[in-house]
Amino acid sequence: MKMILLFFFLPLISQVRPEPILTVNPKTLSKSGDSVHIQWSGIESPSKLDWLGLYSPPDSPHDNFIGYKFLSSSSSTWESGAGSISLPLTSLRSNYSFRIFRWTESEVNLEIHDQDHNPLPGTKHLLAESETVGFELGRGPGQIHLALTGREGEMRVMFVAEDQEERQVRYGEKEGEWEGDAAVARVGRYEREDMCHAPANESVGWRDPGWIFDAVMSGLKGGVKYYYQCYGHGTIGLQHIVYLLKVGSESKGWSTTHSFVSWDKSSNETIAFLFGDMGTATPYLTFSRTQDESISTIKWILRDLEALGDKPTFISHIGDISYARGYSWLWDEFFNLIEPVASKVPYHVCIGNHEYDWPSQPWKPDWANSIYGTDGGGECGVPYSLRFNMPGNSSEPTGTRAPATRNLYYSFDMGPVHFVYMSTETNFLPGSSQYDFLKHDLESVDQMKTPFVVVQGHRPMYTTSFESRDAPLREKMLEHLEPLFVKNNVNLALWGHVHRYERFCPLKNFTCGSMGQKGKDWEAFPVHVVIGMAGQDWQPTWEPRPDHPRDPVYPQPKRSLYRTGEFGYTRLIATKEKLTLSFVGNHDGEVHDMVEILASGQVLNGGDDNNGKVGAVHKVDDVTRYSFSQYVWGGSVLVLGGFVGYVLGFVSHARRQIATERGWTSLKTEER
Repeated sequence: MKMILLFFFLPLISQVRPEPILTVNPKTLSKSGDSVHIQWSGIESPSKLDWLGLYSPPDSPHDNFIGYKFLSSSSSTWESGAGSISLPLTSLRSNYSFRIFRWTESEVNLEIHDQDHNPLPGTKHLLAESETVGFELGRGPGQIHLALTGREGEMRVMFVAEDQEERQVRYGEKEGEWEGDAAVARVGRYEREDMCHAPANESVGWRDPGWIFDAVMSGLKGGVKYYYQCYGHGTIGLQHIVYLLKVGSESKGWSTTHSFVSWDKSSNETIAFLFGDMGTATPYLTFSRTQDESISTIKWILRDLEALGDKPTFISHIGDISYARGYSWLWDEFFNLIEPVASKVPYHVCIGNHEYDWPSQPWKPDWANSIYGTDGGGECGVPYSLRFNMPGNSSEPTGTRAPATRNLYYSFDMGPVHFVYMSTETNFLPGSSQYDFLKHDLESVDQMKTPFVVVQGHRPMYTTSFESRDAPLREKMLEHLEPLFVKNNVNLALWGHVHRYERFCPLKNFTCGSMGQKGKDWEAFPVHVVIGMAGQDWQPTWEPRPDHPRDPVYPQPKRSLYRTGEFGYTRLIATKEKLTLSFVGNHDGEVHDMVEILASGQVLNGGDDNNGKVGAVHKVDDVTRYSFSQYVWGGSVLVLGGFVGYVLGFVSHARRQIATERGWTSLKTEER
């Protein structure tokens, strides 16, 4: 009888398939950026299109994933139906879960695609779902970043936490010996209803941004020109003061201890790191293209910061900050990426089209209809305005329930340099508040005190990139802003938006000025430099020949002295006598271009008087080499090793691998 029953049920038993299993370990992570190990098995007839989805909150609808990874690109054993992958997770103040889906060739819908025009994976066939993964409580706030207030003896610190309970910042000259009363942080946030367009105001793009805290540390002693031990734990240098800070609360936990060098308005030296259009990287694919090169940019800047020791410096990011474009968790990824540098030095920004532009923005003159569109992903400047707090009080109403757009234009002195930030996304024409600010500010510069004036904005006044859509805006800038710059002796104008590095001769109305060499009359014109090469990898073509617009031949105009598609950033070093701007390439961390400007306005190299050779190669002088390069080489190995450890496992090449496997291309047609 038993044999008969076994014979009867054996075919049925053989048809029973094991259910796919998806496990995660650990289920509680210590801090943002820690990795979770994800393992799966029992996937029957695995396909190259089987994919793993990341979800936060864990109960999000299937199509509201944070990101995804194809199993075939994640594990060498995927064809066996089993595999594993480790992913670093950024805290979004809610738990994560993971799901595996089957997606078939017949279900590929080319109408539903990501920003790269790659079809988004389908969610019809759920195979497995994991338990949730969370973060330890009491780890303190995150996304810490500093900013100058514009007032001597102060430093602003901002951070994000999961609730609005009171947080404080305690600080002092020695770790563990906190001076005076702690600075109480004010708190704010924005809501989904503040967003003005899709995807920012839809469930697919919106995630709770947490509570944003803002505190000002005051009564700080000013730093002066003196080098001392990096970090300076327990040691006060003779001429620099290092402040160590902790942010948080007793009940919610304190953050890791960070340090910064206090601002000294009277310093005779300025050091800054400047770039635009960086974005952020993610270890997964998502709705919006992310920027792997941003990791290299931060890596090299961190090297430079550590090599400098404790010299006061700051970072300037001139528009197109996170490229979140309505997918709010990319702001969290961005701040997680920059925290190693932004918690050390002030991180300053100005607004770009991908933070702001939306169809019904308040200022949109007829000539700008083709310029201002949907680039902001419906954010209408809200996350940018609340997540940063720059000096000054510039703002423009949005015309909606959203709070006014802030951080539009401001200025401050840093050593011998006067820095000015402007907005190319809001009204800058005569009669506007911004124009009045720029005119008054530039006319008020005391060039005996700050002999150098540097203006920064997002969209460039000059470029040889084929940016025909922005031509009307450039015409307005040339008509109304260039006269202000020339009249008020602006030395350097830095722009982003075009994802290349390009340096021009000293310019006025497309005409190169003389370099001021002996025996020649000369007039000081601004040197324009496009520095939008920090991360975004969409590359425009150069401007074609007017008489052959369709031929892929792009002669370099005489006014353009150096241009490249390489990623990187710029370093600015100034004394009261000379300002040097250097372009550092990401592929090797070396200087590839440099321009020097004297306090008189004279440009020493890279002009129209290089013995008849425009853009002649110039030699880095010994003073500049000594003042920076030696520091860099002295600290490179240890710093790079530390940073690689910080981001190890974070860079994902799945985007390129998937594109290759599917025959999809990663090129875009309209992205600035």
